[in-house]
Amino acid sequence: MSKSADRPLRPVEDRTYRDRFAIVNGRLVLPDRIVADQSLVIEDGRIAAFVAPAALDPALPRFDVGGRLVTPGLIDIHIHGALGHTFNEPTPAAFATITRLLAQHGVTSLLATTATDALEHLMAVLAFARTWMQRTGDSQHAQILGVHVEGPYFHPAQAGAQNPAYLRTPDDGGAALLLAHADVIRIFTFAPELPGALELTRTLRRHGIVAAAGHSTAQEKHVRPCIEAGLSHCIHLWSAQSTTVREGPWRRPGLLEVSLTDERLTGEIIADGKHLPPTLMKLAWRCLGTDRLCVVSDATSGAGLPEGSRFFMAGAEYEVVDGVGMTLDHTSFAGSTTLLDQMLAVLVETVDVPVVEAVRMATLTPARVAGVAERKGSLEVDKDADIVIFDPGFRPWRTLIGGRWVNWKEEE
Repeated sequence: MSKSADRPLRPVEDRTYRDRFAIVNGRLVLPDRIVADQSLVIEDGRIAAFVAPAALDPALPRFDVGGRLVTPGLIDIHIHGALGHTFNEPTPAAFATITRLLAQHGVTSLLATTATDALEHLMAVLAFARTWMQRTGDSQHAQILGVHVEGPYFHPAQAGAQNPAYLRTPDDGGAALLLAHADVIRIFTFAPELPGALELTRTLRRHGIVAAAGHSTAQEKHVRPCIEAGLSHCIHLWSAQSTTVREGPWRRPGLLEVSLTDERLTGEIIADGKHLPPTLMKLAWRCLGTDRLCVVSDATSGAGLPEGSRFFMAGAEYEVVDGVGMTLDHTSFAGSTTLLDQMLAVLVETVDVPVVEAVRMATLTPARVAGVAERKGSLEVDKDADIVIFDPGFRPWRTLIGGRWVNWKEEE
């Protein structure tokens, strides 16, 4: 792979290069194929055109990627934190630390995901997220598209690493306080079997928020009415999710079986190679298909920390063990410590998912779930120039956010 560009990278102050240039000599990952005979023209932060290299304007600056893989920016719709910080901390330091690291790993946009916490604390997070999202012109941090409220309406038996001290039920009136911030909430996850869950589903859909199921002991009889009312997404399949139980001779499907078979639902897998073995990841992919299955990190504040590190989430303490977050008694996972770029490698190299489909599960499919596919998630004309250039093994080499380079470095 060549190290130099047709023209060397210019300083970021040069508006000509920053606002209009071409990415050449790359293998472009489109939603349905990989093409190697087109250049990608970037202009004013958007994808302006696909042009054959011979037809490019000779005066147009070019950035030669040396045959590397060029994909849309990764989109993580379920991520709690990294480097000792979580999105439950409504501070510039926490949000900046997490989004900066994600940008360096090819994640160009995300949903800041909360963990179960006191209502007043969650409301403070939502208010701060609104302020943060109003920032403009920052290419060094992944863009926060909104908030994924995960909890506090979960069943205690499936709480997992969610702090049980703050669990609630949807009929207690607290949801109205959170929904005062409905403008920044994209996904709201709850257990469908809890009192008030059906009405919460209807309310979320009226606000245009994705109603999602998780951390649940629900049987099919609880889930179906919520689907009819607008439930459309299920978080981290197999993780804190009910499955078939027997009542006498009868087998009663749980949330897992409904998630895998109802075509009205989208779903997620945590593809860190720890939460699920390859067989289960492959089963989810075959059942839901690439256009309904998202890969998410579910990364916690343990992401980016060394083995044995202790980290906190909503007041509870956890540990990085064998490359994954664990409760201190090692009886339950506490989110992952792996980011999406590394999960693409797991999907392709371990689960045998084709590159195009693995990339789509981390880009266009989550963009559709989050409601931003008209401007993000694929290499298409007029979409935001959120782009990752990968070395082999899905190691990010360069990242663009809104047409501007992350970690700009002058070529030597």
